[in-house]
Amino acid sequence: MGNSDATKKRILEAATEEFAHYGIAGARIDRIARLAQANKAQLYAYFGNKEQLFSAVLSERLRAIVDAVPIDGEDLPGYAVRLYDDYLAHPLVVKLAVWTRLERAPFGGLGPEIGTLDQAKFASIAAAQAKGLVDPGIPPAELFSLVIALSMAWSPVSTTVAASPDDDEEQHERRRHLISLAVRRLITPDA
Repeated sequence: MGNSDATKKRILEAATEEFAHYGIAGARIDRIARLAQANKAQLYAYFGNKEQLFSAVLSERLRAIVDAVPIDGEDLPGYAVRLYDDYLAHPLVVKLAVWTRLERAPFGGLGPEIGTLDQAKFASIAAAQAKGLVDPGIPPAELFSLVIALSMAWSPVSTTVAASPDDDEEQHERRRHLISLAVRRLITPDA
């Protein structure tokens, strides 16, 4: 990895922390540059302005979660549980998504960074529906949103109780079971 690649990586890591904690409006380029051991001129040269840097961070992190937690339309309960575990391991991704919702996209999708990533997920759900494994009465995009909501029940941004990696493993297992059960009941075709 060359010096410029290493610097870009440090900037993206520092920006991830900054944006996750402060959002776009509250993030400061000075803090990002200092944390990344870079100067502001490098940051602007590589990423443009603060909005463009946020887009780069969001795009990278969303791709990471898609790669880390691939969807299986035939096992949506397992997918939701794997998301729960990934949110525990990578809480900054969830926080970035929330800041995106609050500051950029209060309605509809989270923006172009996500739109193209969702199409394969919807197709996987539609394929499972075509096989009769998943209730075909719920459109794939809406079903996907419901599965995501259930997987986030104890996420770092929960409005009720946020799970911590330090919680007792029994708590995590109970939550995994409940998420799986709820998704299974949601997707089971009516008899």
